[in-house]
This record gives sequence, C-alpha cells and structure tokens, in this order.
Amino acid sequence: MSQSVDSAVDAVRAYIDQHRAAFLDDLAAWLRIPSVSAQPEHAADVHRSAEWLAAKLQETGFPVAEVWPTPGAPAVYAEWPCDDPGAPTVLVYGHHDVQPAARADGWDSEPFEPVVRGNRLYARGAADDKGQVFFHLLGVRAHLATTGRTTPAVHLKLLIEGEEESGSPHFRALVEQHAGRLAADAVIVSDTGMWSEDTPTVCTGMRGLAECEIRLYGPDQDIHSGSFGGAVPNPATAVGRLVAALHDENGRVAIPGFYDGVIDLTDRERELFAELPFDERQWLATAKSHATAGEAGYTTLERVWARPTAEVNGIGGGYQGAGSKTIIPSSAMVKLSFRLVAGQDPAHIEKIVGDWVRTRVPAGIRCEVGFSSATRPCLTPLDHPALQSVVRAMGRAFGKPVRFTREGGSGPAADLQDVLGAPVLFLGISVPSDGWHAPNEKVELDLLLKGVETSAHLWRDLAEHWRHAP
Repeated sequence: MSQSVDSAVDAVRAYIDQHRAAFLDDLAAWLRIPSVSAQPEHAADVHRSAEWLAAKLQETGFPVAEVWPTPGAPAVYAEWPCDDPGAPTVLVYGHHDVQPAARADGWDSEPFEPVVRGNRLYARGAADDKGQVFFHLLGVRAHLATTGRTTPAVHLKLLIEGEEESGSPHFRALVEQHAGRLAADAVIVSDTGMWSEDTPTVCTGMRGLAECEIRLYGPDQDIHSGSFGGAVPNPATAVGRLVAALHDENGRVAIPGFYDGVIDLTDRERELFAELPFDERQWLATAKSHATAGEAGYTTLERVWARPTAEVNGIGGGYQGAGSKTIIPSSAMVKLSFRLVAGQDPAHIEKIVGDWVRTRVPAGIRCEVGFSSATRPCLTPLDHPALQSVVRAMGRAFGKPVRFTREGGSGPAADLQDVLGAPVLFLGISVPSDGWHAPNEKVELDLLLKGVETSAHLWRDLAEHWRHAP
C-alpha cells in the first residue's frame, strides 16, 4: 500500500476507536426494540424501530431520512447528496426487522437485551441485520472526519426494509413506487456474510428462485385397484414418472430449454472458488447428509453457488395411513423448486416446465401447474469497477487478500437489480457461527468494526475509480 493509503487506514481506525463505545451503546438501544415483522403483536415495535433508525440517520447527518409506509411494515429511506454532481450514486440495502426470539427457545440471555460476552455481542438482530446496517452510520462519519469532507464522496442513499424476515411481500411494489428516488449506479447489500473470520470474502452473485406445485387428477374418486388397476391411468404413478424424468443420469435437469441463457462459470471464477478453504466433510456434517450429489463435472461449491437446480420439495397422493388400502387414487401432487443462475428468466422457466408436464402426462390425466412469484438471479462481473472498490475497501480494513463467493439462496436484492437496472454488490461481515435465526445470535465485535472501516473507505474509493458511471 502507498503511504497515503496507510495514513487513511490509520486515521479511520483511530476515529472508530474513539467512537466505539457510543456506537455500541446506540446499536444496543436499537437491538432492544423487538421488531419482529412476522408476529402481529410486534407491529408497533417494527414501526418504533423504523422511527428510531430515521431519527438516528438524521442525527448522523443525513439531510433526508423518512419512514416509508407499506401495506405491512414500514421501510426507512435516507439520502445524503454529494457536493459533486458528477459523483456516482450508491444505494445501501438492509433490513431492520428480525426473526422471532424468546428465552425459552434456548437463549442464554434475553434475546432483546444485548449482552457482551468476551468480544461478542449477543442479541436478536446483532448480525441479521441491524448490526450490518448500523455499521454504515459510523462508517460515513469516519469517512467525513478523515477526509475533511462535509458530504460523502458519493451520492449516498439507504433503503432499510421492514419485512425481509416475512418474505418481503411488499418490497418490489415499494421499489417500483419509488424507483425515481431510489435510482442508483450501484446497490450495496449489507445482509450477507463472509466465508470465515480469517477469510474475508465478497459475494458476487445470488441465485434466483421459481417454485411450482403440480397436481394431477385421474378418476373422479378413489377406485378399487383390483377392479380397475392396469386399465385406467394412475395419477400417483404419473407423478412418480415426472419426478424420475426430472434429471438425467449425469444429474442435469432434463427439462428441454432449462439451461437456455445460462452464464457459465469462467475458468478464473472456478480458480477463485477453489482457493477457498473448503472442507467437504465438515460441510456434509453441517448439512446432516452422508454424501454429495448433483450435476456431474462441478464441485460442491460450484453446484450450490453457480449452477441451476431442480428439487422435489414434497410429493404425495393416495392412501397415507396405516396398513393398506388398495386403490387407484383420484389425485396426486408434487412441489418443485428451481434455483436459477444469471442468464435464466423465471418466465421462461415457468413456460417450459408447464409444457414439459403437459407433454408427459398420459391421456386420461388432467394436470394443473401453478407457480408462485419468482425471484430473479443476480450476478456482478469480477471486473466491475464498483465491485473492485468493495474489494479494495475490504482489503484495507482487513489487511489481507479478499476472496470471492456466491450465495446459493435467494433474496430481495434481485428486485433492486431488476427494477433499478443497477448492479448489486454484497458487503457483509457476518460469519457462519453468528447463528442467524437461531438462539444466541451474535456478532463478532472485531468484525463489526471491520465493517465500519470498510464502509468508511468505500465511498472515497468509488468516487475516485468510478467517476463516470455507465
């Protein structure tokens, strides 16, 4: 690093150290608000959480901090324009609602009474996601104090959702309603994590999701298998044949057109995944499974991060009770989910799955295929200038090389990419041991402050290296 970068790193760390106690006190006050969006009895608390955050953002210096209502729980929007009109615009996403929690669930302390044990802060929301939202507030203050600026080096916006833990039912509509105010050159999602405490990582993509339920109907009622078996079509047999035909002998999804548009992993991305200290035996233990499986020619990490999948989530039909009941059932069903990668269109998946089912159902069987709302995949190229800024900022904070991951799951980040047309970048400091959604959720304080540092370095780096956003 150059001397100027070293000096900036030292200055940011000194500022954070001076304000650490007040920062943690404020975070603890926010964590005491039980903003559980899934439980109606906490609806007022979710509103209180939004109001608390909006007030704290104003106190931090944001000239605009508003609570945005939805048909469910409110979101918080804040904006701090840069004094340079040509600076890039960056939108930070997170959420202020939390999962349900009670002492009886197995917590060692009250989940909404934050406690520090060792160098860990325990409370519901400490990592998911209040802690990771809150580090941006001290981060922007450190950025201003150490650069002598009176405004951030970028046009900085925040959108902090209030229903993420309830499935974000109103999020896309909210983004569409306020698309003009939310317009950005890049979106930073701080609702994610790192590989481990010793291996800082940046996520570059998240899979999408399409889900469907297939129902097959045969006889108008259950009928005797002795009198009619072998002479009329059986919907349970037809469902079994559908499931058996879902994959080929190499573990590839066998639905025609399923891989249309898929953006394959580059050789460089595969090399970067291989650099991670992945212990497959430990991964299997975490999965409570006894062997790996999946698409031939890909590693376990590649399968869960960068390849599309089809999974049977549930299957049923006919008699399920004790003993036997010799019938041909009148109906059967299967629930399927498809994890999608960059280049795949959920609308295309819905069409080809419906066509595939209808061509495989025998005469005399009526089928219904119903899809729920889908989530699009998102992917940021490794050479994107905004991603490189995140990597450099995190590298300065951690003082070591930053690796790359993807996420196998899905989330509302894709809605921001889809509606705003902006690349989505992930900046998180949580580690797997933090116990999201579990008893004794915690955040490592050293890592939380590394998040503050990263945020402090990021805005200047973006302004210097990405002045003319595409």
